Amino acid sequence: MASIRKRNGLWQAQVRSRKLGSTSKSFHKRTDAIAWAKVQEALMQTGEWKPRGRQYSTLDDLVQKYLKKVTPHKKGAETETRRLNRLLKEKSLMAIKLDEAKPHHFASFRDKRIKDGNRAAQYDLVLLRAAWNTARIEWGWDLGDNPLTLIRFPKSNPPRERRLKQGEYGMLRAASAETKVWYLWPMIEIAIETSMRRGEILSLEWKHIDFERSKALLPMTKNGRSRWVGLSRQVIALLEKLPKEQERVFPVTDVAVRQAWDRLRRRAGITDLTFHDLRHEAISRQFESGLSIPQVMAISGHQTASQLFRYVNLSENDPVNM
Repeated sequence: MASIRKRNGLWQAQVRSRKLGSTSKSFHKRTDAIAWAKVQEALMQTGEWKPRGRQYSTLDDLVQKYLKKVTPHKKGAETETRRLNRLLKEKSLMAIKLDEAKPHHFASFRDKRIKDGNRAAQYDLVLLRAAWNTARIEWGWDLGDNPLTLIRFPKSNPPRERRLKQGEYGMLRAASAETKVWYLWPMIEIAIETSMRRGEILSLEWKHIDFERSKALLPMTKNGRSRWVGLSRQVIALLEKLPKEQERVFPVTDVAVRQAWDRLRRRAGITDLTFHDLRHEAISRQFESGLSIPQVMAISGHQTASQLFRYVNLSENDPVNM
């Protein structure tokens, strides 16, 4: 319902809706106020009206709120925060108004982002899709159907088969001796000996390490469950030498480890080797040592054999001579 009144020498038109809220605007002429009010009423009736100054008008607003309200409560908050902050730098995409966002906008972004890799594009699109659904379903934003459900997502990359090649262990060790990053080589050793993920190693706390039983407890892992990880004598000896002033064994950030790893790899002259490849190396070695599938699954934390086998690349010869 519209109302027209004169206020401070201007004609003020106000349109109210119990369902959608209200809007108002002032004019010098009464006829202009009436005409504007009729347009607003028509838009409300057809469902095309949008409140002025809505706080979630662009994709940037959507991602910002998701980053603030949802991401901090996730187990992988640090990694997701980094990805969302990178997304926020996509200014042309973030400037798109939510009521004008179409599938082709996200398809164009996909085609651009895929140049950085299929997984990179996948991660970004999944986050955008989740943010849109959260806003529409949980926050009550009037967004309509999710345009990201209508585009093709990049195919997953085939499982990596990279393991340490002959001599690479020694190359990494020699390069680490030349750096002042005290935590990186111990993390590499632990990854190869235990098959723990980088995030699991970073989450290790001294109170969860049982030196007497040579085990470490991971209270929360990627699959949402806790598990005990056996520690070899080599890992125990390594842990005993580390400083114990803080709660975490490695009180550093994921970003710091990624950067330190990249520098170490370059210094060692090794290409196409990720820190996560050390998990492939560890699991493959466990099979080569004669452990059974259930035993390796208990160590690695995989829930199914099919998931486990993605990490197995057995050598036709003996394991790498360290």
